[in-house]
Amino acid sequence: MDSDVAGVRQQEPSVRNSSNSPQKEKESLKDEMRTVIDEARMVLPGVQALFGFQTIAVFNVRFEEITDSGKLAYLVALGLLVLAMGLLMAPAAYNRLAERGQVSRKMINLSSTLITAGMIPLMLAVALDVYVVVVTAFDEQHTGVLAGLATAILLTGLWFVMPLAIRKPQ
Repeated sequence: MDSDVAGVRQQEPSVRNSSNSPQKEKESLKDEMRTVIDEARMVLPGVQALFGFQTIAVFNVRFEEITDSGKLAYLVALGLLVLAMGLLMAPAAYNRLAERGQVSRKMINLSSTLITAGMIPLMLAVALDVYVVVVTAFDEQHTGVLAGLATAILLTGLWFVMPLAIRKPQ
């Protein structure tokens, strides 16, 4: 009985979860792919909703009041949203057409790259949308540019800088 207790005590340090060494568990390829697809599923509805609002905006009476630079920014943002949607949906298409019924490291890496790449046009589209809204609301180009830049910087920090800064080497 003492040997069982001693055996448990010997295992405790490797199981213990301290702030200095958090527990980690290696995911299977299947679980890792499920996580990647779930991440895309979390982002995609927001992109689609934003795209829906974007397409409806041209039918709004106030759209005519937007400056030419605002309309150009709006069209660029719309194109960026289409690109973001395409990149976010590409992993599902790749899975269905290229590796149906299989999970590979290549598919996981490609899917992760596509989803990460999709966040860049999404960030730029949101920043341009903020620019258009602020310019239209306050009729101040300078304030709109500052608001758009602030949005881009904020999202870059949250979506790219912070995760890379706290990422642990593998």
